[in-house]
Amino acid sequence: MSASAAATLATHIRKFVSLTEEEARVLADSLKYQTLEKKQFLLEPGKICRANYFVVKGCMRLFFVNNKGKEQITQFAIENWWITDYDSLESGEGSGYYIQAVENTEVIVLEKRQIEPLFARIPVLERYFRIVLQRAHAASLRRIEYIYRLTDEERYNHFHNLFPEFVQRVPQYMLASYLGFTPEFLSKIRAKKA
Repeated sequence: MSASAAATLATHIRKFVSLTEEEARVLADSLKYQTLEKKQFLLEPGKICRANYFVVKGCMRLFFVNNKGKEQITQFAIENWWITDYDSLESGEGSGYYIQAVENTEVIVLEKRQIEPLFARIPVLERYFRIVLQRAHAASLRRIEYIYRLTDEERYNHFHNLFPEFVQRVPQYMLASYLGFTPEFLSKIRAKKA
């Protein structure tokens, strides 16, 4: 486990809960560190998701292929964000999703088998994950609301205003997939702004 990666995670956790140095050491000893090249997969459909991944550096995406054969991105994760398929992780059944590196990426791997023992040894982690999941759930609900309430152009402008640096990092077709419209439509919106 990379010491700097473990320190990055501990710093992130301390934004939400108190974590002692000893607890941080116990946590670091229970984690793995993995690097991925751009386009490398952490998960593919049919495989069981066995971990939660914290992005130390880079960008990941969670997506499925719809009945028209098109990729539908449901989540991105950049530095200090978690990504996993919670359905597969909790059920132990095969996933319907891909998790793929958008850029060269470094992740901390928290395997499912480590989660409950860590919660028992470091009870504040359970609170940390509750807070993180509540915020992620709220963000998902807002995203669904925006898909139904805002026009495509309003949705793009809102996302661009919230995450301007992110818009520059992610390929246009991926951003269009996440926002729920075609790459061609996104090109038209960007052309209007130029």
